[in-house]
Amino acid sequence: MGAALGSDRADLAGSCRCTDVCGVYICNIINKCASIFICSSSENSGNLQQRHEGPPWAGCTIDAMSQISAHIADLRKSYERAELSEDASHSSPLLQFDQWLQEAVNAQVNEPNAMTVATVGNDLRPSTRIVLIKGYDERGIVWYTNYGSRKGTELAGNPFAALQFHWVELERVVRIEGRVERVSDEESDAYFHSRPLDSRIGAWASPQSQVISGRGVLVANAAKYGAQFLLNPPRPAHWGGFRLVPDRWEFWQGRKSRLHDRLRYELHHREWLRERLAP
Repeated sequence: MGAALGSDRADLAGSCRCTDVCGVYICNIINKCASIFICSSSENSGNLQQRHEGPPWAGCTIDAMSQISAHIADLRKSYERAELSEDASHSSPLLQFDQWLQEAVNAQVNEPNAMTVATVGNDLRPSTRIVLIKGYDERGIVWYTNYGSRKGTELAGNPFAALQFHWVELERVVRIEGRVERVSDEESDAYFHSRPLDSRIGAWASPQSQVISGRGVLVANAAKYGAQFLLNPPRPAHWGGFRLVPDRWEFWQGRKSRLHDRLRYELHHREWLRERLAP
């Protein structure tokens, strides 16, 4: 992680620029942008002391970053695969989503069913996580989870969420916003019993989003519930499905020169209004 302070000391001495950051001097090594050291003083910048890991703004500590940190702004690509026009798109966002999802599956996009779920807690702090879509129709978008997880508790207090699919290979993004509700017990039961046995045991074994002392807790819980339920674990009461009922969709297609195509669908008086947004 950190640069060596022995044989490299002579090479580093005299080649650093010291900046006062929260009371100490942070020394950036020229041509070794990945290395950050704390100098004992501005007059003695060659006297380098390595400190524990972490960025300087978090307690004035040291972190040896990779070379990419200095060049991340240079990573670019030109989006030229396809276009999205009003004439070639569906008037129904659900049909447009169905078409794009099918094209993502046909293109063998890696995990085309993976989506980001964004929620907001009572403290107004947003949080995101990746989940897998398990169903969609005119009623909305469905996924399953632990109701006691962070997303579950946040949705209990603020039943609105945003979903996002990013199909990198197709240069496409779909965003969906709306109110979230629990699916029926019958729907949750049906899906739960379709899962592999180890996944059903896992729903019992994991106190999702809670602090645990180590992985051994999960292993022990899995063994406990596996012995208790054998081949037929019931669905836990704390586990089931959510359905997002959309009132807003957005479809993004990457285009050349950053002049991307964005079509937004908003629900107005039970009709979908399709509009183009500037990229």
